[in-house]
Amino acid sequence: MRFVLKFGSGILASVEGNTLDGSQFTRLCREVSSLVSQGHQCLIVSSGAVAAGLGALGLNERPEDLALRQACAAVGQSKLMALYAECFGTDGLQVAQLLLTHGDVDSRTRSENVRTTLSRLLERGNVVPIINENDSVATEELKFGDNDRLSAEVARLAQADLLVLLTSVDGLLDNNGARISQVDDVDAVMSFAREDKGRLSVGGMVSKLQAVKLAVDAGILTVIGSGREPGQIAAIAAGLNAGTRFSIGKKP
Repeated sequence: MRFVLKFGSGILASVEGNTLDGSQFTRLCREVSSLVSQGHQCLIVSSGAVAAGLGALGLNERPEDLALRQACAAVGQSKLMALYAECFGTDGLQVAQLLLTHGDVDSRTRSENVRTTLSRLLERGNVVPIINENDSVATEELKFGDNDRLSAEVARLAQADLLVLLTSVDGLLDNNGARISQVDDVDAVMSFAREDKGRLSVGGMVSKLQAVKLAVDAGILTVIGSGREPGQIAAIAAGLNAGTRFSIGKKP
């Protein structure tokens, strides 16, 4: 099976928020490596470049100034990839970096180039593509959230079997704070989306549900789950009761 996993800033940054959480990377990469060893193909859509660059530039908070935020991303992207390379390297896997803007997936020619590149990388069997928005030049993040929509677009391009959006909560929660395990109609649960998010995160649950809608409409099973709880990736991949699973409905 082909999986697209989206890691947001909220699960990759340290508690202080101005650096990356190495222990989180070690665990998440090990769980993805386990899927690859089982014969699955995995792509990661990863945020975290801005958080990685904050400490290097002596900043404690995500800046409001766009140019400074893009400078953080430019510094932090190499740190982000170095950590992925180190963590996956312990399991004998290589990483490949793809920096995209939404124009790359909206353009027929460029999107086909992206699709072909991803296919060639995945054919190797030992490569995990790491995809991020090209934050140092793109401004779309201001509108599209913390790579949520980009992950859905990548899942569509890659013709993924499953899209997993990992966040800092267990899944979509109802008004009593209980996890909703199964959703058959995304529009019917939009009212449960909360705008609250971490101080380093860009997208809240609203942007995640919008991404879910894009994916399920394209026939891709999608799950929102916790990126802070060990074993969630394996449980979701196995179809167990973990996170919130969004069904794709009956195809015509």
